[in-house]
Amino acid sequence: MRHARLPFPRLHGLLDDAVPLRTHRFGHGDAAEAATDDAESDVLEAVRERARGVHERLAHDADVFAVELLGATGSGKTALVERLLEGPFAAETVGVVAGDVSGTDDADRYRDHGVAVANVTTGKDCHLDPQRLDAALDGFDLDALDVLFVENVGNMVCPADFPLGAHRRLVVVSPTEGDDVVRKHPLLFQACDAAVINKVDVADAVGAEVDRMAEDVTTVAPDTPTLRTNARTGRGIEDLAALLDAARTDAARHHG
Repeated sequence: MRHARLPFPRLHGLLDDAVPLRTHRFGHGDAAEAATDDAESDVLEAVRERARGVHERLAHDADVFAVELLGATGSGKTALVERLLEGPFAAETVGVVAGDVSGTDDADRYRDHGVAVANVTTGKDCHLDPQRLDAALDGFDLDALDVLFVENVGNMVCPADFPLGAHRRLVVVSPTEGDDVVRKHPLLFQACDAAVINKVDVADAVGAEVDRMAEDVTTVAPDTPTLRTNARTGRGIEDLAALLDAARTDAARHHG
């Protein structure tokens, strides 16, 4: 059986088997750096292995199509998923994992749509990791789900290094972050399968150029498609749904 290709570009993060691990290189000299590199390689393989396990559980054991959304707080990740739940995915059985540092705000919004929700808070950690996602999956009837959305913690740096095992990773940005946000965070765009520029309606008000943002995506991640949306009005939501449907078809073909 062929397994769907996992989107694991640029894995530089560190994760042990229990909690996210952050290392700081205080040592100097080749020996100290070589030892640290070896340790990082071991940890990176642990990340890959755990994410592969999550992917296996979702894609092959339960036949659930999983989408991870990444981006800064306020970029509109929650609003985009809500739009998908209200329209293109209304006939699907959907689950949502809402990742936040604390609180239940996003999870409560999702629950208002009548979908199964797992609220995962990370405390001082700035991203979800495969172990947390794997544990959250225990709260779902996976055999009953068609689609799982995973909203990562609002952050443009840390989550890039920790793929979770989803079929696709989407990065969401908005003009309110400045039209230089893409080139300031190239690794995140290189680690994702598609980019969504949301809140395009406020670009003029904040002095941002959406075309410039889209061009920067092409520069830092040439193979990454870019969509323009306005979650408030629904602009671009059908295009986003079409992209996800195509990705699901591709995943099913590889799975078969």
